Amino acid sequence: MKGRVIKSTGSWYSVQVGESVLSARLKGKFKQDELKLTNPIAVGDWVELAKEPNQETAVISEILPRENYVIRKSTRKQHFSHIIASNVDQAILVITMKSPRTSLGFIDRFLVSTESFRIPAILVVNKRDLMSGEKAEDWLLDIYEIYKPLGYQVMEVSAASDLDLKEKFEPILANKSTLISGHSGVGKSTLLNALVPEAKQHTQEISGFTAKGVHTTTFAELFALDNGGDLIDTPGIKEFGILDIEDQELSHYFPEMRAFLGKCKYNNCQHLNEPGCVVLEKLAEGYIHPYRYESYVNILNEEDDHR
Repeated sequence: MKGRVIKSTGSWYSVQVGESVLSARLKGKFKQDELKLTNPIAVGDWVELAKEPNQETAVISEILPRENYVIRKSTRKQHFSHIIASNVDQAILVITMKSPRTSLGFIDRFLVSTESFRIPAILVVNKRDLMSGEKAEDWLLDIYEIYKPLGYQVMEVSAASDLDLKEKFEPILANKSTLISGHSGVGKSTLLNALVPEAKQHTQEISGFTAKGVHTTTFAELFALDNGGDLIDTPGIKEFGILDIEDQELSHYFPEMRAFLGKCKYNNCQHLNEPGCVVLEKLAEGYIHPYRYESYVNILNEEDDHR
């Protein structure tokens, strides 16, 4: 049988096979593309499985090739990675200006991961009703000024109070498999409950002591939408560590740099301080946003530190 993994709880998986959902486990250990993974199977994976004799459960015998995936470094096991979701058509990153604050560096790391597989990404600014004052408006202006020209869609919502969320999102989500991600506390579960009421995801107030989100989603899970698409909800992410990317590769995942690649004086240009670097020229001319270039350098240095 062939099915799609719709929930992962560690050692057991819920697999959608036609109209049925089977509880399945892995058969032995899986080695995948030389990746060291904390989760050999991810929500969104297509798998081959067979029912166990005289049981209601099944055994997964094969993970079918993935079209794409969003992956990050594991925060618990050094040199290991964690696949957030696989076989997705697009990704939504929910961001907030405060309670908790989403940094531009976090956004850029997420976008590098989606760009590496050419997965379209949408930035959803949540808790718009809580944003007031000059700092909040400056932050929002930065989001629009930096990401809209790069082709990223930016949406503003207040998931807890907007009554028309389903209408807003239906054209975007229709017939697509969509990953929804972000820090704990940004309102992913509130948004999901509005879009898929039967999901009944647990929501919790932000911790007043730390002003950070409290984890409410424990496991990744896929929810079917009325319009034929689906949403993959994921646990909140504190940090987004980029997987090992070659120094020469990183600039390919910054759309504003991609246009100028191959035009530098040196073929192996890292766009740091090399003479004849067109990327640095375009940075000086204002074609590349300084914040984005800063993220590029930080990720580059981060990768070097792990070598």
